Amino acid sequence: MSKSPFQKPIEIKISTVVAVSAILHTSDGIALDAALKGMTGGVADFFEGDLAVIDVGDLAPGSQRIDWAGTIALLKKYRLNPVAVRNARADMVEEIQAHGLSLDTGKRDDNGAAATVAVPAPAPAPAFTPAPAPAPANSGTIIIDTPVRAGQRIYARGGDLIVMAVVNNGAEIIADGSIHVYNTLNGRALAGASGDPSARIFALSMSPELVSIAGVYRTFEDGFPPEQARQPAQIRLIGDRLDIQSVN
Repeated sequence: MSKSPFQKPIEIKISTVVAVSAILHTSDGIALDAALKGMTGGVADFFEGDLAVIDVGDLAPGSQRIDWAGTIALLKKYRLNPVAVRNARADMVEEIQAHGLSLDTGKRDDNGAAATVAVPAPAPAPAFTPAPAPAPANSGTIIIDTPVRAGQRIYARGGDLIVMAVVNNGAEIIADGSIHVYNTLNGRALAGASGDPSARIFALSMSPELVSIAGVYRTFEDGFPPEQARQPAQIRLIGDRLDIQSVN
């Protein structure tokens, strides 16, 4: 059956895209592979095909030349899909574009990256930060009343995410602010996605697969700490460590 003559062959719409920033502190492929293996616990589908922006701004002057083909292949090995390079030097541009990657200026806008993976290690964050000024009512906070199912991804850009139902295994919830789950948190939760180290993750029943605050990740392949598992708990960033505390 033919399509309606009023249906357009293609439509272009603005979409929210969440990308991971892979911040390279070295161009040594062996060191990067070892760091990613340690970060993911060797889990093959840890990142589930997330888009990635390679950030080379923290490479030390005089670092060896980046093997772009090898670096792209390495990230894809861990289910990251490189699409752009941030903070590239002028002498890198031609080779970057030859490998099909775009150039990212590093200026954050509405389509900026939402999460950060520091390779080989996240940069330390301050232990305490002043409380942010009150946000306007339309700051981007989202309230979800229905279960978040496996394969779903919800992103509260510019605000907190409040979930009133269960977050199932395989689901991913992301917020630039804090995450509040007034039910069971089983999936992945990434708070402070735009880099806010004061963000926190709260749940009435805490049993996540992965948590992240301001790019500092922690996985729970061996299970959530038993003293807080399935209990009301909060997770916050202290220095470069994620701290788990009972809400009670």
